[in-house]
Amino acid sequence: MAVESSTPEGRDGSGHSRRSFLTYLVAAPTLALVTRAGADALAPQSAHAVVPSLPEVADLVDLGDLFILAGAPTSSLLALVVEDDGTIRFRLPREEVGQGLTTAVAMLVAEELDAPLGSVRVELDDARPELLFNQLTGSSNSIRSLYGPVRQCAATARARLVAAAAARWNLSAASLTTANGSVRAPDGRTAGYGSLAAAAAAPGLVVSGATPKPAARHTLVGTPTGRIDARAMVTGAQRYTLDLDVPGAKPCVLRRPPSLGGTVRSVANRAAVLAMPGVLHVVTVPTGVAVVADTFGQALDAKAALQVEWGPGPADQLSDEQVRAKLRAATPPLLVPPLLTPYVEAEFDFAFVSHAPMETNSAVADVRDDRAEIWSGLKSPIVARETIAADLGLPLDKVTVHVVQAGGSFGRRLFFDAALEAARVSKACRRPVKLMWTRVDDTRHGRMRPATHHRIRATHLLGEVLGFEHRVAAAETDFRHGLGEIITATAASLPSGIGNATLAQTLFLTTVKSPYHFGLTTQALTEVPTGIPTGSWRSVYSANTRGAEEIVVDELAAATGKDPYRFRRTFLKTDAQRAVLDKAAAEGQWGRPLPAGCAQGIAFHEEYRSRTACLVEIDTRDPERVRVTRAVIAVDVGLPVNPRGLEAQMIGGLTDAISTTLRAGLHLDKGLPLEGSYSQFHWARQRDTPQDVRVFVLPATGTEPGGAGELGVPAAVGAIANAWARATGSKPRSFPLDFDVDFTPYPR
Repeated sequence: MAVESSTPEGRDGSGHSRRSFLTYLVAAPTLALVTRAGADALAPQSAHAVVPSLPEVADLVDLGDLFILAGAPTSSLLALVVEDDGTIRFRLPREEVGQGLTTAVAMLVAEELDAPLGSVRVELDDARPELLFNQLTGSSNSIRSLYGPVRQCAATARARLVAAAAARWNLSAASLTTANGSVRAPDGRTAGYGSLAAAAAAPGLVVSGATPKPAARHTLVGTPTGRIDARAMVTGAQRYTLDLDVPGAKPCVLRRPPSLGGTVRSVANRAAVLAMPGVLHVVTVPTGVAVVADTFGQALDAKAALQVEWGPGPADQLSDEQVRAKLRAATPPLLVPPLLTPYVEAEFDFAFVSHAPMETNSAVADVRDDRAEIWSGLKSPIVARETIAADLGLPLDKVTVHVVQAGGSFGRRLFFDAALEAARVSKACRRPVKLMWTRVDDTRHGRMRPATHHRIRATHLLGEVLGFEHRVAAAETDFRHGLGEIITATAASLPSGIGNATLAQTLFLTTVKSPYHFGLTTQALTEVPTGIPTGSWRSVYSANTRGAEEIVVDELAAATGKDPYRFRRTFLKTDAQRAVLDKAAAEGQWGRPLPAGCAQGIAFHEEYRSRTACLVEIDTRDPERVRVTRAVIAVDVGLPVNPRGLEAQMIGGLTDAISTTLRAGLHLDKGLPLEGSYSQFHWARQRDTPQDVRVFVLPATGTEPGGAGELGVPAAVGAIANAWARATGSKPRSFPLDFDVDFTPYPR
């Protein structure tokens, strides 16, 4: 039985037409949330009266709301199949990159179908252009946007199975129940879903309305659940792109230029390299010189032997100091002069950062004269398919793009560099290829989180914060992966004036907001073109922007003689925010005595209808090995689908924050990062991560889930920096804090 999520005669269970329901859906995220945000912002404060701040854009409508709006017209185009052996297959129009999405979706399907979780198989869907804006994985949006549609799809399948059993037994569908993958009659008869699948698929079957369960009846959703792919991952059975057995596909690597975006002028020894053992092809593509061989070892040897004359790239003259100078010069001035009012002012620099997923960029491509087939880990497969088809000169319907589970992303796989390169090489060689970026390629030539500069000023008087200004200058972020189209399509739903903002400004304003009543609060972004390949990195603007703000919050607390935790509690806007902060402070034993050189830090962040607080303890007694020794995180996502998955997301965010706050960054030198591997790009190892980490997922506080993927980094950045400041007596201003070149760079 195959089911697409829909209802008879275009009506939902309440009798509303699809058109009226869609109208309601389009209106709700703006109108309903405006009402809620306004009420929260102006509600009486439990601590003491503070100078209230007006709701910000992200309070009214956030980027996730725009994703949901853009995807609404196609949200019902979901495919679920019940096979005759009782297996339930669901086609997921999103990418699994390790965030646990397939597990959470399998839980939703099993919950609505009253089926064992083990009977559900979640498979990644190919690129489906009919989904328009509904197949991009990012911005903590997948569970938010899929929660309702997936449940409706599974509920529809359940209704059809019940109707089939009712027809078989000549009973009323209302008298039947479902449990453990079967339909049950009052007299004890049962029928497994597999035995009903064919009858349930009959076009003439009369089906009553299908309504998803209320949250109060959930037995699986909300229960901590292990990953459905965990065994495959730890045993090596999980198949990633380069594990695929595509007939005739040969290993391929690229020799890349000595500076970002450099071009190939000529290859001096092409014939000699072609004569090397196992080498099959040497071809030039826009991003370098590709070698195809019988084995990856032979391809790597041939790549190293190439003698290439390179043309310049767009950022050849840029190094760290030049980038920092550009950003400082571009930072807009603060508008409110402090006059005679006390104030706290600070400037911060954050370095470029690699995404550094465990699985490097890779793709398999089989391009023929009249068609092409691509396999890769892709978070924006529709745009990838369109771009590859145009580049190859093929009709769109002659290009098939398969989405493969990937080993990490953090934003990197929003772009499809490897898939496009593999397609170009396959076309040139006229054979299938397996293209792999080496670790050095991925670190040096991959897209990176933009460097940023921040200028913040907070004015205060008599214990009150009167104003908070934040100006950000960032190396331009590349969003050419479909996000721009989503924002353009939903611009009318933005508050007045914001719909005319630039793409970057809109993204910034719909993700970054202050959770505090700090009087007149303003945040603004300026982007600086650099020619450096960039891309969204986990938390996008929030990791740096809110991390810097949380440092200033600690310094404001000190300037007003307040405890950092109590200060935050006073100025947070809502009881829900304070509940999360209180949980972290209580469970983390805020204020407990620690040895000299050790200290606690605390910070808060709210984004995508979710909120979190992070408390860490740091040990700086050995300057060569500063370590976070303990962490306590509290998180409220409204309705948690899989608390265990949320714990993993928060721990992942903590690890990212430890890395980028303390040691991990990219040194740009004459148009190329110096770092080329994990031994040089100092991401946190096991020895760098705290042995004592506790995550507290608050019970459901809402009826729908908020976002979680981006949530965990900003608060952890602030907490770690604040702990370091209290332990050392120094004010952190440049990140990562320990940023020496303590390695010998690889040759260019």
